[in-house]
Amino acid sequence: MIDTLYEWIWWDRIWLPVNLTWADLEDRDGHVYAKASDLYVTLPYAIAFLLVRYLFERLIATPLATSVGIREKARLRVADNPILELYYRSHSRTPGQAVIDGLSKKSGWSVRQVERWFRKRRNQDRPGVLKKFREASWRFVFYLLALIGGVMSLYDKEWFYDTREVWNSFPKQTMLDSQYWYYMLEMSFYGSLLFRVTFDVKRKDFKEQIIHHLATLTLLSFSWCVNYIRIGTLVMLIHDASDVLLEADPLYMGVPHPPVPPVLWILLLQCDAAGPPVPTHLLGLPHPENGQEVPLRQNDQR
Repeated sequence: MIDTLYEWIWWDRIWLPVNLTWADLEDRDGHVYAKASDLYVTLPYAIAFLLVRYLFERLIATPLATSVGIREKARLRVADNPILELYYRSHSRTPGQAVIDGLSKKSGWSVRQVERWFRKRRNQDRPGVLKKFREASWRFVFYLLALIGGVMSLYDKEWFYDTREVWNSFPKQTMLDSQYWYYMLEMSFYGSLLFRVTFDVKRKDFKEQIIHHLATLTLLSFSWCVNYIRIGTLVMLIHDASDVLLEADPLYMGVPHPPVPPVLWILLLQCDAAGPPVPTHLLGLPHPENGQEVPLRQNDQR
């Protein structure tokens, strides 16, 4: 039964083009091909990434945050109440009104006191700016290094400039050492993110974030097994370039008084009178008191 299932999963017609079998992708005559067994090393590498991340956040990110003025605000702890604490941890952080009435009777507190306790308890667990800065700085550094490493490994390859070369002799394309390490490190990094997702800052898109990491690992594994390595490295390079910019924004927003980047002012001056308003937080400007964005346009700069 297991052998039949294994043969069906790795059936040639599912994975490879017509007239090709897995035997055609065995190493011979100096040609080396990607193998599914290579992916096993991503597990210990992911654990190693967790260790490197721990050291980075403690020895580099935290001192850097302190140097730019980021401090962890001291928060008052709520009064001890075993009944409310048990419900908070095992049931819900935001109980309904009926539940609050019941907890009020059990604890001997007024409804107002119970509501205030849950509100303060949620604020107590809310991640601080320092934690967000450390996480964003770790991802920013990895994506930046991955982008630099990807460019260094691809700049002298013909398919980096001519995408038609991506499919030349596919799938009989020998694997390079740079491609191997690019894939393994990327997959190991996303594996470490998946391991830490429950301990990191929990965002509103928590479920979507898990699906994203699983989908990324699945697609990278699939492209590795069927030797889509050339196109896979190009796709990873594009994603790393965009992720560097995405992770730079929370880093910039975490600084108490960041300087206004000149490039943002250049973009601001390109907005015409009919253009959309520019979000003030992108310019390092404080939000107005009413909480709305200030529409800054070209005419306002004259």
